[in-house]
Amino acid sequence: MKLYDVASVLRSKNSGPFEITLDVLFRDAEIYRKVKASGRINKETIARLYNIVPELISHIVFFDQALGFKITFARKVSSGTFLDRDVYGAQQHAPLMELEVELE
Repeated sequence: MKLYDVASVLRSKNSGPFEITLDVLFRDAEIYRKVKASGRINKETIARLYNIVPELISHIVFFDQALGFKITFARKVSSGTFLDRDVYGAQQHAPLMELEVELE
């Protein structure tokens, strides 16, 4: 099953001009707990999905009260500069959408 099949919100945005933040929220507490417990949301997985080194990932934080998690990593180029293809960072969640998650 893909992450986009189970998440109710999957979005990205700038976290300042040099970082991207990904937000994932769930409606169902049991699904959230299973995704969290799976261990699939980690620096190695995110680095592979985004073709970056794990050291560029500054935060992976789970918020149990909100049934969600947040990932922040360094942008390859800063927002609004030459070669930037997404000035607001609003289209960067797509690779995460395709992540396979096990809920069994």
